[in-house]
Amino acid sequence: MAHPKHKFSKQRTAKRRTHDFAPVPTLATCPNCGATVIAHRICPECGYYHGRQIIEKSAE
Repeated sequence: MAHPKHKFSKQRTAKRRTHDFAPVPTLATCPNCGATVIAHRICPECGYYHGRQIIEKSAE
Protein backbone atom coordinates (compact mmCIF):
# COMPACT_ATOMS: atom_id res chain seq x y z
CA MET A 1 0.00 0.00 0.00
CA ALA A 2 1.27 3.46 -0.90
CA HIS A 3 2.49 5.82 1.80
CA PRO A 4 2.66 9.61 1.52
CA LYS A 5 6.15 10.98 1.01
CA HIS A 6 5.43 14.23 2.86
CA LYS A 7 3.17 15.26 5.72
CA PHE A 8 0.03 17.16 4.75
CA SER A 9 -0.11 20.49 6.57
CA LYS A 10 -3.01 21.37 8.84
CA GLN A 11 -3.88 24.24 6.49
CA ARG A 12 -4.12 21.91 3.49
CA THR A 13 -6.29 19.47 5.46
CA ALA A 14 -8.56 22.31 6.61
CA LYS A 15 -8.93 23.55 3.02
CA ARG A 16 -10.10 20.11 1.93
CA ARG A 17 -12.59 19.88 4.80
CA THR A 18 -14.20 23.32 4.31
CA HIS A 19 -17.34 21.76 2.82
CA ASP A 20 -17.64 18.82 5.24
CA PHE A 21 -20.46 20.02 7.46
CA ALA A 22 -24.19 19.48 7.92
CA PRO A 23 -26.19 22.18 6.15
CA VAL A 24 -28.51 24.34 8.23
CA PRO A 25 -32.11 23.84 7.07
CA THR A 26 -33.85 26.86 5.57
CA LEU A 27 -36.63 28.06 7.85
CA ALA A 28 -39.83 29.72 6.70
CA THR A 29 -42.98 31.08 8.32
CA CYS A 30 -46.25 29.26 7.76
CA PRO A 31 -48.64 31.71 6.06
CA ASN A 32 -51.64 29.98 7.65
CA CYS A 33 -50.70 29.89 11.35
CA GLY A 34 -47.42 31.82 11.57
CA ALA A 35 -45.36 28.93 12.97
CA THR A 36 -41.72 28.49 11.99
CA VAL A 37 -41.33 25.47 9.71
CA ILE A 38 -38.66 23.94 7.50
CA ALA A 39 -39.11 25.21 3.94
CA HIS A 40 -41.00 22.94 1.50
CA ARG A 41 -42.48 20.82 4.30
CA ILE A 42 -45.99 20.42 5.71
CA CYS A 43 -46.56 22.63 8.76
CA PRO A 44 -46.62 20.36 11.84
CA GLU A 45 -48.81 22.84 13.72
CA CYS A 46 -51.74 23.25 11.31
CA GLY A 47 -51.15 20.63 8.59
CA TYR A 48 -51.16 23.10 5.69
CA TYR A 49 -48.76 23.17 2.74
CA HIS A 50 -48.87 25.68 -0.12
CA GLY A 51 -52.29 26.98 0.87
CA ARG A 52 -53.97 23.57 1.08
CA GLN A 53 -54.75 21.42 4.11
CA ILE A 54 -52.82 18.16 3.73
CA ILE A 55 -53.15 16.65 7.21
CA GLU A 56 -56.26 16.88 9.36
CA LYS A 57 -55.26 18.22 12.78
CA SER A 58 -57.62 17.72 15.71
CA ALA A 59 -58.40 20.76 17.88
CA GLU A 60 -56.79 19.96 21.23
